[in-house]
This record gives sequence, structure tokens and C-alpha cells, in this order.
Amino acid sequence: MGIPQSGKTLERLLTWALLQEGVPRAQCSDSCPTGFRKTPKPRAQSCCYDCAPCSEGEISNRTDSENCIRCPYNEWPNKNKKQCIEKIEDFLSYTKDTIPVVFSAISVILLLITVMILEVFIYYRNTPIVRANNRSLSFLLLVSIKLSFLSVFLFLGRPVDITCMLRNITFGITFSIAVSSLLAKTIMVCVAFKATKPGSSWRKWVGVKLSNSVVLFCSSIQIIICMTWLAISPPFQELDLHTYPGTIIIQCNEGSAIGFYSVIGYMGLLAAVSFVLAFLARTLPDSFNEAKYITFSMLLFCSVWITMIPAYLSTKGKNTVCVEIFAILISSAGLLACIFLPKCYTILFNPQINTRSHLLGNKSS
Repeated sequence: MGIPQSGKTLERLLTWALLQEGVPRAQCSDSCPTGFRKTPKPRAQSCCYDCAPCSEGEISNRTDSENCIRCPYNEWPNKNKKQCIEKIEDFLSYTKDTIPVVFSAISVILLLITVMILEVFIYYRNTPIVRANNRSLSFLLLVSIKLSFLSVFLFLGRPVDITCMLRNITFGITFSIAVSSLLAKTIMVCVAFKATKPGSSWRKWVGVKLSNSVVLFCSSIQIIICMTWLAISPPFQELDLHTYPGTIIIQCNEGSAIGFYSVIGYMGLLAAVSFVLAFLARTLPDSFNEAKYITFSMLLFCSVWITMIPAYLSTKGKNTVCVEIFAILISSAGLLACIFLPKCYTILFNPQINTRSHLLGNKSS
């Protein structure tokens, strides 16, 4: 008879024998594939675990990975979260989008129309219809409209610091000069009507000095606002990494929101004053009346920019830029069409009324 062994010793011998025979140990889980990481199961043995997908912005490029790797700021996981790939850059690119090409074509066409109208006005500068409403203001207005069409190109392409600083400053100043010119035209209409009355003291105000002073004063305020904006907190290029996952929005940060809305607000103030004065002067005699066209142009101008503000605030990335470009093109084209197309039609196709006697109200001459 052999010597009896204790139960504990017997269990150890049995375990050793099973291991020697190659019996595998229990497995609770399969291996975790790439794109996943191991997470321990609660109240389970250490060999038991779950496979959890990597979090947003992270990858796992090997099986049974315990931790995921975060991608660099300019990269993003691919569909299977196995490797990092370059993020998509979002801006108004000439090579990737058709919108910049369309905006460029529209701007060039409107620019050429503006140049043609300017040439017509220069060629017929001594005719009564050009001289009647202050031709120097008309020339200045046409030049400012032309510059506003050119400013559209600052909004297209990849934004950089210099274009971010110039884009809003340029269109703000050019539009202020344009609206100041219309304001000066409206004031001159009112002054000219009052100066026709016998013994009127308004005659001393008739002339280019008053109109030039109005344009210079109103434009100087906008220039001061813009220069203050640039000095305190100028616009700059910004990379937005968080709005759209996997996309880098390359955009312009306005720097100072107060500066940006001060430029827009002052421009709106000038337009509102011009609209009110032109509306009140719309019933003046036809001899001096350009106020009807100014009223309609300012109504269109104000409507466009009032509509632009909520659209501007509710969009992101290149859509925001498209809203601003659209507002610039529509408002500039509105000024061009309302103020100058009727005069061009008269000059080119109805020259018989482009006479001094007709402007003075003698229709029979």
C-alpha cells in the first residue's frame, strides 16, 4: 500500500499533469482587430476583455492594442481607423470649386459694363444730362463701384493675413465713398431746387465745394473706423479644426467683431440717411430730380445688407464668404443699374431729350 496523499497535493499533481499533456487554458475573448482597443470586463478574469472602437480622432494600427493613438492636428482617421490621413482643407479654391469661377466671371462682366458706362460718361461729359447731376460725383461713383467689383477677388482663393486685412477694409471704404457720393447728389438736388427761388440764400451753396465736402467728410469717418480696427485688432487667417470633423476650415477671423460691425453699421447709416433724403426729395421737379433713382437704389442696398447679416451669422466656412460676395455684387450692380442705366439709355438711344431746354422743363423746344 502506498502512502496516502492529502487532497491539496493531489490537486497540484493533477494540474501539473494536465499542463504537461498540452491542454489549453480558457479564453474569454478573441483578439481585437485594428481600429479597436481592449477594455477589461467588469468582475471578470484578466483574460476576459471587450473590444471598443477608438474614439473620434484616434486610430489603432495593430491587433490587441490596449490604447489608441491620437492623430496629429492636421490629420484624421480613415474609415477603418487604421491610419491617419490628411484632413480636407475647406476654402473657396479655384481648382476644387466652381463657385469662385462663377463669381470671378460675374465680377469681370460687371466690371467691364462699369468701364463702358464710365467711357460713355467721359465721352458725353459736356452734355446736359451728365452735367445736370454733378458729373464729378458721377465719375467718383463709377470708380468706387468699379473698385467694389474688384474687391470680390480678395475674398476668393486661400485666405492669408494680408487678404484678410484688406477684404473688409476695401469694400467698406469703397462702399462708403459710393454711398457718400449718392448722399452728396441728393443734397445737391435739394439745394439746387431751393436755389431757384428768387432771392434764395441757398445759391451760395450750389457748386462742387459742398458736394466734395460731403464726400470727404463721410468717407473720412469710415477710413478712421477702419484704421482704428487695424490698429487695435486686425483680421487674420484662422484654421477651424472643430466645426466639421475631418475638415480644416481656412477662414478669416475678423479680429474685433466691434470693428467689423462698426464698418457695416456706418455704411448702413449712410445708406439710411441717403434713402430718407432721397425719398423726401423724390417729388421735386423733373429738371433736378435724380432722387427717384437714388431712393430705389438705396432701398435695394439696405435690403441686401440687412438680409446679409443673419445669413452671415448662420453660415460657416466658405459659405460665409459666398454670402458676403453675393451681397457685394448685388448691391454694387443695383447702384449701377438704378443710377446709370437710365442715363445711358437717354444718352445713346434718346438723344433728343438730352438738351438744356428739356432739362429746364421746356418740352416743346
